[in-house]
Amino acid sequence: MQALLQAIATMELPIDAQRIFHGRGGLYPGCEHWVLDAYAPVLLLTSFQPVAEEELATIGAALEQRWQQIAPEQTLNWVFQCRHEGRSETRLMAGSVPDPHVVTENGTRYRVHVLKGQNHGLFLDMAEGRRWVREHVAAHPELDRPGVKVLNLFAYTCAFSVVARQAGARQVLNLDMSQGALTIGQQNHQLNDISDGASFLAHDIFSTWGKITRGGPYHLIIIDPPSYQKGSFVATKDYAKLMRRLPDLLRPGGHALLCLNAPELGLAFLQDQMQVLAPELQFVERVQNPAVFADVSPECSLKVLVYRAPEVDAPQAQ
Repeated sequence: MQALLQAIATMELPIDAQRIFHGRGGLYPGCEHWVLDAYAPVLLLTSFQPVAEEELATIGAALEQRWQQIAPEQTLNWVFQCRHEGRSETRLMAGSVPDPHVVTENGTRYRVHVLKGQNHGLFLDMAEGRRWVREHVAAHPELDRPGVKVLNLFAYTCAFSVVARQAGARQVLNLDMSQGALTIGQQNHQLNDISDGASFLAHDIFSTWGKITRGGPYHLIIIDPPSYQKGSFVATKDYAKLMRRLPDLLRPGGHALLCLNAPELGLAFLQDQMQVLAPELQFVERVQNPAVFADVSPECSLKVLVYRAPEVDAPQAQ
């Protein structure tokens, strides 16, 4: 636990939503089950195994001591969640949680919920993926005419859509099976004054290809599915179904952002299948994860890969 306590003792006052300590990366022996996140003005401590009340008391005292140093006029708000064997228990340990709870990341605002569920409305490890989307759209040569069109699959609360629209994308189609998540996504667009230009479909993606195809072709397709969600998506058998569709859904020169957060599946899982199922798409780069999410094995960490469709061949001179 010493590495976690050291991170607390040296942390700065968090402004943006961010991870403060990432024990899950395996770089701090004995702390593999600990994660500390900031969803300002709330700190969220997560353990992936049961812990003693004495340990929580020690961490709480460390948080209080550091908070007095960096924000003596502010109340310390912190929440503890224990996840174990598929279940989770969440407790408010000190202070309070705003309702609604709105956080920022690089000036963009998002609704979050730290007192319920295991997914809190904004995946902090995807910060660099959102940065890539923002910069890619903003620099796109077709930004003004005819305008950039984006397909956001497994959109969740639509953070990718928000940054794409802020960067100037003309249209984003968001698909997710959860109407509740998409409702928060709509609120995220409203929070950032970009309610127009985005559409939201609460459908099973695999039974919605007609609507998806009619909305295309797309300059950018984002695929960020759960690695395993019974009855919805299982990466080992379902990701291939998405890859096969990419060549027909992308515009010439269009890009696809393929995301996968499954420690048991390495880069080769995506790259080898893409080589077989969509060989015409060229691998461009792997988007690096935020530095705080460093992992003893990069193969086990979040994978965000960029692929590019070929340009239209120029007509031959007669």
